[in-house]
Amino acid sequence: ETIDLVHQYGIALKGPTTTPVAGGHKSVNVTIRKALDLYANVRPSRSLPGVSTRYPGVNLIIIRENIEDTYGGIEHMQTKDVAQCLRLITRQGCQKIVRFAFEMARQQHRTRLLCVHKANIMKMTDGLFLEVFRETAAQYPEITTGDMMVDNACMQLVTNPQGFDMMVMPNLFGDIVSDLAAGLVGGLGVAPGGNIGDNCAVFEAVHGSAPDIAGLNRANPTAILLSACAMLRHIGLPAHADRIEKALRDTMEGGTKTGDLGGKATTTEFTDAICAEVEKAPRRPTTGVFDSVAESCIVVPDFPRVPAQQRKLVGFDIFVEHVGIPPMPHEVGPFKLIMISNRGTKVWPGDDPGILLVDVHRCRYQTQADIKQEDVMAAIQEIGKSFAWMHVEKLQIFDGKEGFTKAQGQ
Repeated sequence: ETIDLVHQYGIALKGPTTTPVAGGHKSVNVTIRKALDLYANVRPSRSLPGVSTRYPGVNLIIIRENIEDTYGGIEHMQTKDVAQCLRLITRQGCQKIVRFAFEMARQQHRTRLLCVHKANIMKMTDGLFLEVFRETAAQYPEITTGDMMVDNACMQLVTNPQGFDMMVMPNLFGDIVSDLAAGLVGGLGVAPGGNIGDNCAVFEAVHGSAPDIAGLNRANPTAILLSACAMLRHIGLPAHADRIEKALRDTMEGGTKTGDLGGKATTTEFTDAICAEVEKAPRRPTTGVFDSVAESCIVVPDFPRVPAQQRKLVGFDIFVEHVGIPPMPHEVGPFKLIMISNRGTKVWPGDDPGILLVDVHRCRYQTQADIKQEDVMAAIQEIGKSFAWMHVEKLQIFDGKEGFTKAQGQ
C-alpha cells in the first residue's frame, strides 16, 4: 500500500527504520529504493551554526548510486565455510547516476565534481564506473572534474573536508563515505538525505531508529526537518524550505539544541523554538539561499543498450569444492587448464604458495578454438563427474577487450 501511494503521489517523507543484522527481513530502505527505482541517493553535508565540530565551513554533496553494487543482495554459501557476494555494476546504471551528478552540479552552480572509486583493484566494476564518468565529463566543460581512490578520499575528508565540493560514487562506497561526511558536521542526527528517481522521490533522515530513547522526549528532529526542506525544494517550493531552514539555523545559533548536540532542550522545546522562529520569518524570504538536495526535479533519460559488435567465447572459470589444490584434468574437450586460484590468488601452476587454502578453488579453462556455449556445458558436465562445482563464469572478449581479470600472481 505504501509503495502504491508513493507511486501515485510521486513524493514521500520517510521516518527511520531498523534493519536486522545478519538475519531477519531485508532492508526496508533498500526495498523502497529498488521498488521505486530511486537510483540517486543525495546526501548534503553542511556545517550548522551552534554545532561544535572539528571542521568549520564544510559544504559538500555526495551523490551515491542507489540500486546496484553489492546491494543487489545476491549472496550464496558456496560451501559451509565460503560465502560469495556478486557485485553488479552496469553501464546504464553508471550513466544514470553520473549524468544526474553532473546535472545537479550544473543546477546548483557547483564547480567541481569528483569521482570516487577503487578501480586499481576492482578493474572491471569500478573501472566501468570511472570510464562512464570520464566520458560524461566531456559534455560538461564548465565543471572541473577528477577522480580519487575511496581510501584516499576518506583520508582527505578527515583532514581537509573544505577542499571538497561534490562527489559521485558507487553504492557501497557512497553508503560509507556519506556517513563519514555526516560526522564532519555533527553526526547522523543532522544529516538529511534524498532518494530520487525519474518519477518519484523519497526523502528521509538517514539515521536509524532509537528505541532506547523512545518516549523520553530526547530525539533530535534536525535530520528529518532538513530532509523535509530538501523535499520542498524538490517539488518547487524553495521559499517554504528556506523559511523553515532559516528558523532551524537561527534556533541553533541562539543556543537552543537537543542533548546530542550539547544542548539541554527536549524535543518539544527544540520544536517549539523552531516554530516560533518560523512565525517571525518573512512569508517570502529570498529563495536559493541554502544548498540542499535539489531546487527542482532532475530527470535523466534512460540510456539504450549498445551491444558489442564482436563477442568471442574463449573459455570458462569453474569453482569447485576440494580440500587442497584439486587434481583437475589438464584438458577437457577443446579446453586446457590454465590456472587454479584460491581466494583470488594463483596456486597452480608453480610452487606451493604457502597460503591459507579454503575448500573452494577457481579453475580456469581456455581455448584457441572456435567454441559455442554447448562446448562449455559439455566440459562442465565432464568435470562434474569427479568434482562438486557450484559456480561458473564464461570467459568472453568484447570488441577485442578481455571481459575477465587475472588472478593475483597469474
